[in-house]
Amino acid sequence: MISVAATAQLMDANKPLGAAAQGELPQYLKDAGVEQRLNQPLPLATGFADEAGTPVTLGSLLHGRPIALALVYFKCKMLCPQVLHGMEAGLNASGFAAGKDFDVVVASIDPTDTPADARAAKLEFLSGTALAGPEAASGVHFLTGQAASIAALSAATGFHYVRVPGPDGKLDQFAHSSVVMFATPDGRLSEYLSGIDYPARDVRLALVNASGRKIATMKDLVLLYCCNYVPSAGRYTVAVLRILSFAGMLMLVGMLVGFYFLARSSRETDSGAAA
Repeated sequence: MISVAATAQLMDANKPLGAAAQGELPQYLKDAGVEQRLNQPLPLATGFADEAGTPVTLGSLLHGRPIALALVYFKCKMLCPQVLHGMEAGLNASGFAAGKDFDVVVASIDPTDTPADARAAKLEFLSGTALAGPEAASGVHFLTGQAASIAALSAATGFHYVRVPGPDGKLDQFAHSSVVMFATPDGRLSEYLSGIDYPARDVRLALVNASGRKIATMKDLVLLYCCNYVPSAGRYTVAVLRILSFAGMLMLVGMLVGFYFLARSSRETDSGAAA
């Protein structure tokens, strides 16, 4: 069976950030939104356990690469798998490689999740995708933690959630927003992409921006000039004025080049006639 809260999560998954907990939802769900904390440092000293049960801190997972971050819970059977699938698909299609160009951190918001749950979720995340392989696996981290650690990460990222009852009436499920976050190599939040589908262009540009453009190609730089990141929408949108400006510059350059060759041809013609 599907709980009312889970249904509400799925229906609102593709709304702008924070909107998933608004509208006609019950009052107790309205705290399950996202407050973007751009440039906020992650709590790097906070301790978790990775999928092998090894104690780690968030800071120990920084390797000089941008980070794609998601908060979910591993016993979730509805919204969280869709967030992880969308994240996996967007990263796969970005053209970058996990463990080489970026790292992935997925942390559970449920303190009852175990390293075994994290390990199963990681295997599902990696299976049959371009993220598979030793290098990719070493750059993908699925974490579980105590309530205090989860609260510290939730507060730093502005990712709010509330416990809700499941079909049996037990408070063992969570209402939350669907979002993938990006952080810089030194652990500062740079962008939030909302929904459950993350376009390859948006994911690639988010990683490029988070890296300080260190992994950018010329094509990326052009795209970044022509697109704007809109925090309230959690998306990149086309910057029409910038595109018109860019097209105008190209046209001006083309005209100058044309005038140069026209003048050069005219001079050569005049020189030939004089001879």
